[in-house]
Amino acid sequence: MITRLTPQDASFYRLESSSNPIHIGSLAILRNTEPGSGAADPALDYDRLVDLVDARLSLVPRYRRKVREIPFALGRPVWVEDSQFDVTYHIRRSALPTPGTDEQLHELVARLASRPLDQTRPLWEMYLIEGLSDGRCAIFTKTHSALVDGDTALEIGHVILDNGPAPRELADDAWLAPREPNEAELLIGALTHLAAQPREAIEVARRASGHAFAVIGAAGRAMDSVVSAVRAATTGAPDSPLNARTSRNRRFDVVRTELEDYRKIRKRFDCSINDVILAVVTGALRNWLLSRGEGLTESTTLRAVVPMSVYVEGADGDQLKPASEVSSFLIDLPVGEPNPVMRLSHIAHATEANGRQHRGVRARTLVHLAGFAPASLHAMSVRAASTFAEHTFNLVITNAPGPQTPMFIGGARMLEMYPVSPLLRNQASSIGITSYDGRVFYGLNADRDAMADIGVLAASVRDSMEEMLGACV
Repeated sequence: MITRLTPQDASFYRLESSSNPIHIGSLAILRNTEPGSGAADPALDYDRLVDLVDARLSLVPRYRRKVREIPFALGRPVWVEDSQFDVTYHIRRSALPTPGTDEQLHELVARLASRPLDQTRPLWEMYLIEGLSDGRCAIFTKTHSALVDGDTALEIGHVILDNGPAPRELADDAWLAPREPNEAELLIGALTHLAAQPREAIEVARRASGHAFAVIGAAGRAMDSVVSAVRAATTGAPDSPLNARTSRNRRFDVVRTELEDYRKIRKRFDCSINDVILAVVTGALRNWLLSRGEGLTESTTLRAVVPMSVYVEGADGDQLKPASEVSSFLIDLPVGEPNPVMRLSHIAHATEANGRQHRGVRARTLVHLAGFAPASLHAMSVRAASTFAEHTFNLVITNAPGPQTPMFIGGARMLEMYPVSPLLRNQASSIGITSYDGRVFYGLNADRDAMADIGVLAASVRDSMEEMLGACV
């Protein structure tokens, strides 16, 4: 099966560089054996993980497809079935020196996130990381942002989880490796397509003339006709150390917080949990800037792109169901405001106003699918953020709610889940947030040189949370 990349898929594929790997990552930490159980067999090992993923690939068929360029660049690249597909190439095994610490895990994730994906094969990798202390293991997955669109393709972490220890049964997958098209077949197919699509022929001509960036901008605009954010986007973002030339090397840190604390603040100040999360992040960024000696006034702001997944309550009022899109908007975070309650008030008013004027990314296939939806939602959030010009914002904050009941991978219970969002061009850090099973998890991805103090930002999140709770008294 040959499928042409959409304009946005193609722009992600072409914009990847050695200093900007454009893949979305997720880190799941699992309880694999009970602490103190000695030589008890783990619930999940490498062979079981390979078998599980192999059985679920029918739910994400694009994970068996690779990208092929059209000869002479006569059209956008295409997805083709990889005739040499080998699931064991994509699923890899790693280990920390026992007993591995969380700090060692985060360093390993940073190194794995720094490596670009092999563009001659399907654009994803999965690592089983063994050796963690207290009977734990971890799974780190990275998938190219060109692959996951939430409509025809989901993130693989979305489908390998189950809501019980016993993996759900699926029908046998009858996939057979097909013959790949040769260069002549790709060229003939592209010429036939261009003859039927004159607009794309013009696009190809413009790109061939050296106007690639104009094409990429047009692709981004074509995905969403909403122009309500134009006023904000016409002014540049404030100067900030968050905007710097980046290398390919990364740092990674995490923060664990309790969902009940956010609910307490929401109830006290009559706002949304998302508003509380943004207020906590704002307070953390304020403390981080002060630690760097940055001069702040009460009017100092940082501008963030805030893509948010939109959830609605089910008929029973208890179960949350994903709506049909991820929305995003620009918001000025009042990092200069010393009062945490005033910061929350500013943010609540801004999100209410912007919530009616958003840019959306469709997500039809998220509905009614079992699994852990935030993995796909974070990938889509990065796509939504990419529609804004880089000079108009300082950082990206993605936030995706997850299930509040335990989830399992191959019988191993998932304890924690952290997004690892990519850095967009000249963005020194990205913040991904996911709620799961009564907790809220922050994944902080950063450039290794520009954000050597990412640990200070992580500590500042915890301090900001305490400050907000103190304001509830």
